[in-house]
Amino acid sequence: MSLITNDLKFSFSYLRFFVKWLVLATLVGVVGGFIGSAFHLAIDYVTALRGAHDWIIYLLPLGGLGIVGLYKLTKKLQKMIGALDTNRVLESVRGETHVPFVMAPLIFLSTVLTHLLGGSAGREGAALQLGGSIGYRMGRLFRLDEDDLHIIVMTGMSTVFAALFGTPLTAAFFALEVISVGKMHYVSIVPCLVSALVASRIALFCGLHPVRFDWVTMQEISVVTVLRVIVLAILCALVSILFCVVIKKCEQLMKKYLKNAYLRALVGGVVIVLLTLVLGTRDYNGAGMDVIERALGGEAHPAAFLLKLLFTAITISAGFKGGEIVPAFFVGSTFGCVFGGLLGLDPGFAAAIGFVATFCGVVNCPVASTLLAVEVFGADVILLFALACGISYMMSGNFGLYHSQIILYSKLQPRRIDEYAR
Repeated sequence: MSLITNDLKFSFSYLRFFVKWLVLATLVGVVGGFIGSAFHLAIDYVTALRGAHDWIIYLLPLGGLGIVGLYKLTKKLQKMIGALDTNRVLESVRGETHVPFVMAPLIFLSTVLTHLLGGSAGREGAALQLGGSIGYRMGRLFRLDEDDLHIIVMTGMSTVFAALFGTPLTAAFFALEVISVGKMHYVSIVPCLVSALVASRIALFCGLHPVRFDWVTMQEISVVTVLRVIVLAILCALVSILFCVVIKKCEQLMKKYLKNAYLRALVGGVVIVLLTLVLGTRDYNGAGMDVIERALGGEAHPAAFLLKLLFTAITISAGFKGGEIVPAFFVGSTFGCVFGGLLGLDPGFAAAIGFVATFCGVVNCPVASTLLAVEVFGADVILLFALACGISYMMSGNFGLYHSQIILYSKLQPRRIDEYAR
């Protein structure tokens, strides 16, 4: 009798856990879904506004000063709690710090301003910071303990990511994978999936369309195609290393030679404007989703991936906000289109491989990257995408976009190494 009673208590504890996180994840999904949708609409609006008025880019240096000013308003707070960036969100999941709510309005306004004025940045950094801040604040509101706070921060991360890109599976597994490479936080799988699903439905309700390129021509699986994909994946891994190194080195150099944050923003903004005028194109300003679409259609300039990397490195190093993942999509798709075509692959299909393989290399998330391929391109040749992601993950070594990301287990041997991403 006592055994049956214990079993019932044991089962009830699981049921209680499930119901608790079903309710909390739904609430986080609703809040994050509407905020993420508002952010998405704001980015779309200012991008269209910039496209209609080319002169706006000349205000980029002034915008940089404004963004620095916004963050200087919280200078005392930053001295007490440290940097307000995506790395802080990752650290909070491991219990090393907390996520102040002020991050949400700061990253929202600064990212919108960056996109309005033509800085080369993405939006996922804002998604992770917005989501992490929302999750942490709601956790405090419901007085969750320290362990549950870690779960709800990941839940928030997946929520806004899903609302922005319309890829709930990718969003959920990205939040599970990105914190510690080699370890999945499976305790958060139900909350992350529920919140991502709710947020993506809310985005659809708000009239936002998910990122889909299911019109890209897929190649049939054959020995020759597999060999070509292997070579391209290795090259994408090298490109992802280049991407991470250039971004981080540029930040170090800017801080070394331009110690004043206002001066960095001013100089960086001026350089981006001058580069845009010299090249005579706006392809490298903003996120560049139109260029990604052209690459997936089989058309890309041979130097596009390097130019986008240069623009993004200067933008981020100067203090503008947004993130580096969409630029990584740009770099990977244009690189894949050009070099995959040289390998004998269909350029559009090669661009799709480059899109997900380069993403995988910079974030070290092979499962999320494979799911991204399925959600964005379809599942017809999932094996080729999975192979490309696996190879890029292995060959990119211990490099990564986020210096707070921990490489928990070696990519070469089944042993724990506990190293921060380089």
